[in-house]
Amino acid sequence: MRGIPDGFVWTNIPLASLVRAPYGIIIDSQVLGLPDWARWENYDIQAKVDADTAERWKKLSRKERGQEEQQMMKSILADRCQLKAHQETKELPVYDLVIAGRGLKMKEAPPNESPTETMSFNQMTVHAMQINTIVFTFAGTVGRMIVDKTGLGDKKYDFELRWTMDDRPSVDDAAPPLFTALEEQLGLKLVPSRAPVEVLIIDHLERPSPN
Repeated sequence: MRGIPDGFVWTNIPLASLVRAPYGIIIDSQVLGLPDWARWENYDIQAKVDADTAERWKKLSRKERGQEEQQMMKSILADRCQLKAHQETKELPVYDLVIAGRGLKMKEAPPNESPTETMSFNQMTVHAMQINTIVFTFAGTVGRMIVDKTGLGDKKYDFELRWTMDDRPSVDDAAPPLFTALEEQLGLKLVPSRAPVEVLIIDHLERPSPN
């Protein structure tokens, strides 16, 4: 998604992505009942607000504007795609994120440092960010929700991670697979488990109506 002063633009994306976004959905298994066409047919979507709302948005934080954009997306889906859906909690396979046996290898950052993150291909450099950075970044990659069981809480860390995936190029051919990289470079481990996960049940969805 690309933000513009008075709205947002999605270009050449499957409708499934727009369905996931306003409901905080991270991985495909959290959406049940989605028709196949919604995963493979791509659309261009542009949404705009009126001048008064655009002016008010200038005074909002990034988080506050994001919340309003989510409501806009839900309205678009209900109006143009006749989306009807509800949320439930189901037990699904997950990964527990724990501290590996040899201990944590990340450097703790001063609490008042400003957080930064850069990511390029299969390389990630983080400064002064909490462990939930790992949780949200890699859930889609590993195909399961990641549950933080490290006990690190709100502490902030600096780290650099390099890894390879079977189906993606890497800037470092010598980098290990993700699971190994997490353990060797950060002192973290992903352990298969099961846990309650909030899912979105699609009751009805149609192809978008034309402009």
